Amino acid sequence: MEACRQLKEEYDACFNEWFSQKFLKGDHNDSMCARLLKVYKDCVEKSMKDNHIELKEVDLNYLGTDKECKVPPKKS
Repeated sequence: MEACRQLKEEYDACFNEWFSQKFLKGDHNDSMCARLLKVYKDCVEKSMKDNHIELKEVDLNYLGTDKECKVPPKKS
């Protein structure tokens, strides 16, 4: 996701400014950084697709299933 690093930094800077200058002062309108978030999100999704990473695989819940990776028991 190196290709998206600059976009992430720009979004993070915008978010931090919005959070400290607006949200904490009662202005909850989060549209200030919406364009940057969309561009960053699109970049991440494209990068995931280019690297054959399926978002649905990230969202799967493996805990408590037979697909959960577990540490093998220690031998006595």
